[in-house]
Amino acid sequence: MEEKKQNQIPRVKLGSQGLEVSKLGFGCAGLSGAYNAPLSHEAGCSVIKEAFDRGVTFFDTSDFYGHNHDNEIMVGKALKQLPREKIQLATKFGVFRLQGDQHGQFVVRGTPEYVRECCEASLKRLDVDCIDLYYSHRIDVNVPIEDTMGELKKLVDEGKIKYVGLSEASVDTIRRAHVVHPITAIQMEYSLWSRDIEDEIIPLCRELGIGIVAYSPLGRGFFGGKAVLESLPTESILPTFPRFNEKNLDKNKSLYNKLANLADQKHACTTPQLALAWLLHQGDNIVPIPGTTKVRNLDNNIGSLAVKLCEDDLKEICDAVNIDEVVGERENATRSQLTWKFANTPIKE
Repeated sequence: MEEKKQNQIPRVKLGSQGLEVSKLGFGCAGLSGAYNAPLSHEAGCSVIKEAFDRGVTFFDTSDFYGHNHDNEIMVGKALKQLPREKIQLATKFGVFRLQGDQHGQFVVRGTPEYVRECCEASLKRLDVDCIDLYYSHRIDVNVPIEDTMGELKKLVDEGKIKYVGLSEASVDTIRRAHVVHPITAIQMEYSLWSRDIEDEIIPLCRELGIGIVAYSPLGRGFFGGKAVLESLPTESILPTFPRFNEKNLDKNKSLYNKLANLADQKHACTTPQLALAWLLHQGDNIVPIPGTTKVRNLDNNIGSLAVKLCEDDLKEICDAVNIDEVVGERENATRSQLTWKFANTPIKE
């Protein structure tokens, strides 16, 4: 019975270095809070196990998620209850909060010493011998990417990580990093209302044989109904994002409503399923990693794999969620400085 469940989600090659993952991954960050109250480790592990039972084998965490690295610790506990050899585990390094700073001020560090320190710590918290996919969470613009990648290459050679990834990296940074050691995946925000990677990043990744992992594929839950059909919990950081502030949200709700009408009237599916299906139809090298704390949402997300769309459907969906009609930037002023357009590093001398 379990093998049948495992076959529900197709597998795809992520990049050209040999990594194979489930076509839909699972972003674990929300299990430790941010958009909602954090789950207990027992409850979080239960959600991860449910995802695995339904065929998800690609799980994404970071040393940044949760208080005191709580998310990695939780994921490590979940892995003890699952067959490790069937899991593709991704985690990240490079971003941390200054002690006592509760206002979203992040520090990015990509020095070789810090890369190694973080990797060793993540291996211990996750209680694994090797990390399948290890990302630089954000790019340190004060350190040549060749220095960061050089240490990551050493970690591959030592068998501590299998594949290397970058998150929110610029075109120049990706090209230079790929020369030092092949990049397997680039993690970027990509959804119906965040499409700024389409002109430069996606073509580059296809040229170099790099996979794309789409984080926040439902627009930080917007196309799942967050702040539209349900009020936000008091713990949520979503109001700090420009598209979710009260004034902008009122205008953006019309985009949700147009997509919801298409989902219901034409495709006989839910709104989040149509939003994810659109993303899944952008190419086999794109793997979305929606996260959730609820099993019903997990089932809903997996149902997107059954939604088939033709070219006319894809155009109609893009017309419904017209990118020019989205009100507000995807990040606030502070966090926008950490996105791919500002992620060039010094030239290596």
